[in-house]
Amino acid sequence: MTANQRRWSPQPGTTGERQLLSAVVLVLALDTATPTLVAGLARWSGERGVEVLAERSVPSGNRHAELLTPAISGVLADAGLTMGDLEAVVTGLGPGPFTGLRVGVVTAAALADARGLPVVGVCSLDAIGSGARTVVTDARRKEIYWATYAADGARADGPAVVRPEELGLPGPFVGDPAFTGRLGAPVAPADVTTAGLLRAAAPQLADPSSAGPLLPLYLRRPDATPPAAIKAVSQR
Repeated sequence: MTANQRRWSPQPGTTGERQLLSAVVLVLALDTATPTLVAGLARWSGERGVEVLAERSVPSGNRHAELLTPAISGVLADAGLTMGDLEAVVTGLGPGPFTGLRVGVVTAAALADARGLPVVGVCSLDAIGSGARTVVTDARRKEIYWATYAADGARADGPAVVRPEELGLPGPFVGDPAFTGRLGAPVAPADVTTAGLLRAAAPQLADPSSAGPLLPLYLRRPDATPPAAIKAVSQR
């Protein structure tokens, strides 16, 4: 546990917990689970919610590794802040394609580790839209990633991957409108946002010690796999 995590993890019901809820935390939010990468800066507190200071949504296709660092530098410049001002990092964990998703998760982990910051991972679908909805995004191979949410925004089912014709849910749908025809119902355009990422991460931001490890939600094997004869790189 880092010094920041210890500072942010008072015992329930204590004065420290009440102070934590009113504390304002500067958060860097990242997501590379979809073809549009997101980098944003926001102030978060348990009492005041989310104030987005800067955000860049960059159509990136398969160029997440190339475009993420400039996007991070851009939002810091837009907000007149530096890496040294950051107090936490939030990253989307997918589901998403292996290569792109890994870029955001690894970057978030590296930044947090280098600066001793708490890092929180959330399901990227949780950061798309609000209220009662079914979120759908492109999973390639003619399939979609999906999850359903109750009126209070809590995830009720998913995430999972399926062909759109086999989903069998009535909506309302939000996410990628390209799947309107195959779902047989309209899909309201919606993307991952900085505000959505921080809303999804709110319980862990309030208590970083409750945040789990950063485990990407791949849901299936990557499109490209190394030959079986090549050994995996050992981890320290």
